[in-house]
Amino acid sequence: MPIAITLIGGPTALIEIDGFRLLTDPTFDAPGAYQLPHVTLEKTIGPALKPDAIGPVDAVLLSHDQHSDNLDNSGRNFLHKVKRVLTTEAGAKRLGGHVEGLAPWATAHLKDGDGNMLTITATPARHGPAGIEPLSGDVIGFVVQSSRKDTSAVYVSGDTTWFDGVAEVARRFKCGVVLPFAGAAQTRGPFHLTMDTNDTIETARAFPDATIVPVHTEGWAHFRQNSEDLRKAFDVLGFGTRLRLLEPGVPTVVEAP
Repeated sequence: MPIAITLIGGPTALIEIDGFRLLTDPTFDAPGAYQLPHVTLEKTIGPALKPDAIGPVDAVLLSHDQHSDNLDNSGRNFLHKVKRVLTTEAGAKRLGGHVEGLAPWATAHLKDGDGNMLTITATPARHGPAGIEPLSGDVIGFVVQSSRKDTSAVYVSGDTTWFDGVAEVARRFKCGVVLPFAGAAQTRGPFHLTMDTNDTIETARAFPDATIVPVHTEGWAHFRQNSEDLRKAFDVLGFGTRLRLLEPGVPTVVEAP
């Protein structure tokens, strides 16, 4: 069955799969600045869709709550309107309420009235180079699998670089659609905190049967690379047909290559 993805902006995308509607890292604020403990983040582009235009959502897949480019003020308000919110264990404790925390490799399930089910597995993520964890905090990604055998599994990387944890996801799961959080985010140090073009290429190589649908590439001043950088790199290496760039606000049907 086809999967539809709507890029809303930054890391925020609506994934429609077998009648379920999932939203990644909600960011709905207008452009502006956010003062974090050690750095100021500047949002440069507002969302392509407002929350009211999205409609009902079955679950939010929140990679982490501690950074404004993954959960902003309007995004926090949005969480209260959603039945299920899945995030890190530390994030669930901070957010409270109905938010559910998952350790890497733990699972949650969504079911509808017709007997269809999604299995959502939390996956490891490392938000920068080795040793960054005390500074960046916990992050997870997600693999979404449908009970329908004709629907591809979807991997949402969350804010991570390429490391052994992502490689392990590829070893454990056959995914037909991969959403890498790219953009080579860089703030305080001379290193990137999310996937750059090289990391995204390694991810594409690890998931040879997947269409690559990058998010987290536009809309913030600390993103050092964008979707066109990915396009050029993928074309040079012969992977161009596997890369699917989304037009913000436009639902796009994505299938495995």
